[in-house]
Amino acid sequence: MSFQKVPAPHPASTTDPFGIVPAPAALTPGAGTTAIPDGTRVVADPALRAAARWWRRVTDGAFGLDLVPADPSAPGPADPTVPAPLSATEPTAVVAFALDSDLPPSGYRLTVDAGGVRVDAGGLDGAHAAAQTLRQLAGPAAFRRAPADASATPALVLPHVTITDHPRFPWRGVLLDVARHFLPKVDVLRFVDLAAAHRLNVLQLHLTDDQGWRMEIARYPRLTEVGAWRRESGVGTWRAGVFDGRPHGGFYTQDDLREIVAYARERGVTVVPEIDAPGHVEAAVAAYPELGTRKQPHEVRTTWGVSTEVLDPSEESLTFFRHVLDEVLDVFDAPFVAIGGDEVPTTLWRENPAIVARAEALGLDDVGGLHGWFLARLAEHVASRGRRAVVWDEAFGPALPRDVVVTSWRGWAVGADALAAGHDVVMAPEQVVYLDHRGGDAPDEPVPVGFLTTLDDVYAFEPLPAGLAGSRAEPEPGTDDDRPGVLLGGQAELWSEHLDSARRVDYAAFPRLAAFAEVMWSPEADRSPGSPASHAFRERLVAHHLPRLDAYGVEYRPLDGPHPWQTRPGVAGWPRDRAAELAAGGLRGVGGWVEGRDEDEGGPA
Repeated sequence: MSFQKVPAPHPASTTDPFGIVPAPAALTPGAGTTAIPDGTRVVADPALRAAARWWRRVTDGAFGLDLVPADPSAPGPADPTVPAPLSATEPTAVVAFALDSDLPPSGYRLTVDAGGVRVDAGGLDGAHAAAQTLRQLAGPAAFRRAPADASATPALVLPHVTITDHPRFPWRGVLLDVARHFLPKVDVLRFVDLAAAHRLNVLQLHLTDDQGWRMEIARYPRLTEVGAWRRESGVGTWRAGVFDGRPHGGFYTQDDLREIVAYARERGVTVVPEIDAPGHVEAAVAAYPELGTRKQPHEVRTTWGVSTEVLDPSEESLTFFRHVLDEVLDVFDAPFVAIGGDEVPTTLWRENPAIVARAEALGLDDVGGLHGWFLARLAEHVASRGRRAVVWDEAFGPALPRDVVVTSWRGWAVGADALAAGHDVVMAPEQVVYLDHRGGDAPDEPVPVGFLTTLDDVYAFEPLPAGLAGSRAEPEPGTDDDRPGVLLGGQAELWSEHLDSARRVDYAAFPRLAAFAEVMWSPEADRSPGSPASHAFRERLVAHHLPRLDAYGVEYRPLDGPHPWQTRPGVAGWPRDRAAELAAGGLRGVGGWVEGRDEDEGGPA
């Protein structure tokens, strides 16, 4: 995962007969095609082998081929990546992955011509992206696990083309909430494949919440013995008071998670774990009541919305979560660890004299300051282990260490403020990139919660609108303390209160996640509804990309509305009005828990 400065973009290609998604920076079609027959050599620089190995395996499976890994240092031509046969009877084509230090680490140049395929990549990230592009060039059949026509002679035919490409942003993320509704490991692995197929390189795995704790912690076994299970689940908005009466649960062992991490790494995806604190902790408190403010036994939460049961911000709670994070850091190799910080009602803190006294003893002006104080201590612990903490934007404030990444979900403005204060920022405003929100406003839209967020809305997303770009602070010459932060990129979210299966995740995510991926990867452009870029994207989507998703088996939302079996008749949602809320709160947003306002549905966790 590279976080280098991205060079100025090339002009976007206006001619793409192959329908690449996300659109590459520059694409020049050639004349003719090249066959990649059985026995073709796949040569890779050692630093790029993971990408070459992945492409070879999925291509072998899809087309029934037996591509041959070759050692570039073996005896052969002076340049082992030059297409040349090993013997007179072997194929003349070769697929080569080579390092090119003149390219950015996440960039690549892909050439398909009469001699075969050559990928020049600035690093492994670029090679992974090139491998995904190469798969798309092979057509929808490349997204199958085995040939649809077993009687056909194994063959892969690629069009001649030259593509030069690199991403717009280094953080191209998607959050998958497995806490509200547990997804079996195989479904998580499948989602990793789909994220990688769209050049998304960060999967934030939301592992803990009020409704479930999904990671095995050896030191505290009751977190999964008790916290991973609930007796039933709400159906639709919590305001309807409807429950399914069906027990729900599940968790991942540490080896399961190590497998997910390794699987994602092989595809160029970094898995960022999220352990939420000091709010959204009812599952943990159900397992260990001494962590809570009330200190009373209770069950794992069965409803959605925001809970007032938050951690007692004590040294004992800090020690507990430091121990948890130690095991998280041992399992996950990402440079980032998300520690939550969103939607932390202070109601019970204010009613507890001991907690009020603790805030005073710490010199805090208000008991609400314990929120930032607690997260700062956890962030310092993460930093002591050589990693960086990631928090939701409610945690942004003077107490937050400078190295902590802020994810701006309630709008854009807090993210801009955090940039000005020197924090690196990921933009994830719920108004546009919360993909669990309804994709249509017809009566048959399943569980219509949140804002109406269409494909065009997502495609028009701009991580830092022009009106906010100037709010970033300018660094003082010769200093580091006053430097502005870096806009790392953006992240789409899939909260799973109403997504109780992989099929429902498919429906919510696609094809909107493809639109989001193009915004994050492709050169900056006017993507507003009705723009040339928007028309071109929709044409590529319909003609080329939806057939790929069909071949892979993705049960996406049709552009004209859900199939009958995708509807959820009788399940109440809670629609929100984006225009009204933006008018009231501007780009700062008004989501999340606000003191003095009734409990609200939605929010990041």
